[in-house]
Parts: sequence; C-alpha cells; structure tokens
Amino acid sequence: MSSSKLFVQLKLVLPIILGSAVYAFGLLYFIIPNQLMEGGVTGVTVLLNYAFSIPPSLSTLVLNIPLFLLGWKILGGRQMIYTGVGIASLTFFLWFIEKLIDAGWITPFQTERDYILASLYAGVTLGAGLGIVFRFGGTTGGSDIVARICNRRFGWSMGRVILVIDIIIIGASLFFIPRERILYTFVAVFIASKVIDFIQEGAYAAKAFTIISDHAQEIADQITIEMERGVTLIPAIGAYSKQAKHMAYCVVGRQEIRRLNDIVKSVDPRAFVIISDVHDVHGEGFKEE
Repeated sequence: MSSSKLFVQLKLVLPIILGSAVYAFGLLYFIIPNQLMEGGVTGVTVLLNYAFSIPPSLSTLVLNIPLFLLGWKILGGRQMIYTGVGIASLTFFLWFIEKLIDAGWITPFQTERDYILASLYAGVTLGAGLGIVFRFGGTTGGSDIVARICNRRFGWSMGRVILVIDIIIIGASLFFIPRERILYTFVAVFIASKVIDFIQEGAYAAKAFTIISDHAQEIADQITIEMERGVTLIPAIGAYSKQAKHMAYCVVGRQEIRRLNDIVKSVDPRAFVIISDVHDVHGEGFKEE
C-alpha cells in the first residue's frame, strides 16, 4: 500500500478509534454508575452488567463476534471493515477503562440526586463518540448490523429495526432498574441523537436563499458586489403565468441573513424568498476540506 493510500486509511480509522474511546468512557463513567440504560446491543451489555455483573468489555466482544461474522457473510467484507474497527476499538477501550476504574485511576460520576445532570452528560458523551464514528463510516456493531441485514434481506427500514430493538431492550430493563431511571435514559438518548446529528451534518451551518424574482439578475449582481458571495441563476417558468424567469440561489453564513434580505428587498420588495438550512458547507468563502 502506498503512503498516500495509507494516510487516507488512517484519516478514516483514527477518528473511529477516537469516537469509540469517547463512547466507552461515557458508558462506564456516566451510564452504568447511575443505572441508566442504552439501546442496541450495548444496552444488552449494560443489562448483563446490572443483572450478573458481567464486564461490558467481555459481553460486547461475545455478542458482537457472531453478529460481525453474520454481517460479513451477508453484507460483504468491504461494508464490514470499518464496523470491525469500531467493534475492536470499543471492546479495547471498555476493557482499558474498566482496568483504570478498578485501579482507582478513574472515579466514575455517580449521583444520588442530580440524575438530570448525569443523563445530560451521558447524552453528550455518547452522542459525541457515536457521531464521530458514524461520520467516518464506522459503527460499533450490534443492532446496526442487524438493521443492515434486515434491510438487505427483507427491505425493512433500518431506522425502524433499530427503534424496535431499542424499545425491547429498554423495556426489558424495567425488571432491573427503577422506572424513573428509564425516563432519565430517554433524556440521554434524545441529547445523544441531537449531538450525533450535529457532528454528522457539520458544525458549520449556513442558510440557502432561493429567490424568485423578475429582477433576479439585478439581485445577483448586488449580492456579488456588496457581499462577495457567489450566486447561481436557475431558469424557471411560472406554472400559472407561463412566464419565463430566473431563480437566484445563494448560500450565506447565519450572520449574513439580514444583509441579504435587505439587498433583495431594496431591489424587488415583491420577490419570493425561500430560506433553508444547509449543513457542512465547503468551497470558496466557506470552510475548506
């Protein structure tokens, strides 16, 4: 393998390893000490720890090996490579952090009153870890493999499969932990989902303007001159009037929304303007890869 290809692979693998480490830390530092829950196969490992004191590192490895082999056979090796990296990394860091906790090097965050704080930090930590893993094409195995197989074989929605698995596992946890901890778990899961979306979609969010006007060219010229932003003119035909016109399309930062609106109104107060959220913007004037 050439040095350039090796560098590209490392750029994908190292973030997956980092994300797995963050996820493992959140699980052992916030979730388990406070008897909260997690979905998927990780939730099964948490339940096994609550019920039989089985170390999460051991149960994670034992549960994921058959799922990984099944996924390799059905989905193919190429799709499972980064999943394998995620499973191996998660198992290692769970084991490593367990050893640090046993040795007294790390004292888990445990509370008897402020569970909302524990659930918030758990959600942020788990979401950050999974978000990094997902953004670079990896997974931590478990229910994600099951969902992919069900999607491939039966055409079932991956999201629905994962949701059903999570409901079953979190429902089973009612036999082992108090009901109010389940409610705090939902807080952690909600926060984690938002953090995952934030990391996957990109930290830089911008706004896209679609401007329909008889003066689209003039508006585009003003935006180019005053804001130094690129504008694309798109041919369009009014469905009712049958008249040909142009739409101006432009992406700007959040802080430039008011300025662009003012330009449009100054040229054509009757312009029809659509403002949409966009994420992870690349190119001139925005962040570079």
